Amino acid sequence: MTADADSASVRAYLDELAQQRRSSLHTVRSYRHDLELLCRLLAELPGEACLASVQSHHIRRFVAQLHTRGLGGRSLGRTLSAWRGFFGWLGQRGQTTHNPVDGVRPPKSPQALPKVLAPDEASRLLAAASDNLLQVRDQAMFELFYSSGLRLAELAALDLSCLDELLGGEVRVLGKRNRLRIVPVGSKARQAVASWVAQRASLAAAGEAALFVSQRGTRLGVRAIQLRLQRRGLAQGLLARVHPHMLRHSFASHVLQSSGDLRAVQEMLGHASISSTQVYTHLDFQHLAAVYDKAHPRAKRKPT
Repeated sequence: MTADADSASVRAYLDELAQQRRSSLHTVRSYRHDLELLCRLLAELPGEACLASVQSHHIRRFVAQLHTRGLGGRSLGRTLSAWRGFFGWLGQRGQTTHNPVDGVRPPKSPQALPKVLAPDEASRLLAAASDNLLQVRDQAMFELFYSSGLRLAELAALDLSCLDELLGGEVRVLGKRNRLRIVPVGSKARQAVASWVAQRASLAAAGEAALFVSQRGTRLGVRAIQLRLQRRGLAQGLLARVHPHMLRHSFASHVLQSSGDLRAVQEMLGHASISSTQVYTHLDFQHLAAVYDKAHPRAKRKPT
């Protein structure tokens, strides 16, 4: 294979991800970045290196190079996953005899705990007045984020067709890897959505299917949602930079603190593995430790 043939293989793989596997735009962009990075690293090797000639020691070398450039274990793990999938695809087409990424692991890095809002901060964020139509729409979106733990792309993709179920107390969303899940919707979120839908027609373009629309009447994009939430956080005096995933993390942490039901939180978040959900147990422990430090007689500092 030549460099041109390698580039053609990358394009074909990305096209399949987008068109046949229906991967999200974000996933395709991430894979494109990772595979272009692979091709650049390959070009730095001496001689006429190509994808078909890559061995496991080359992949380990690439990982070491990227690690020295500042990439952490989690980022490298995602990159290796993209490379592994690509080489597996090449193998299915007879373009490689083995997968050089198999058996290669990223360096371990400390697990960063997700940032969450305290319950009173979440209440303050959602207590803002809704003085105009855009604020009514925003209130409905932010209540849904916090009520149901939706991902940003999941909320942006909601259509009016989900309205009956949503107002009835649940919503179906298509998550990562096209996994369908049903999550509950709380009363505050249902009320906020009902208020928005009652006025939506004055903003939405004719025939627009999206539940949440922009001032132009078309589906509201993910970047616009991020910016609206960030501005709401600043307006409410929150010190942290509030983003949609922070509301998802807050939902998970607060539900786990109240219920202790890790499996239920896993189902509602749509995690394939419970190990992804267990990070919230560390947050719960931090909360309990803070309570202990304040309440336990032996934990209190003695006056000096």
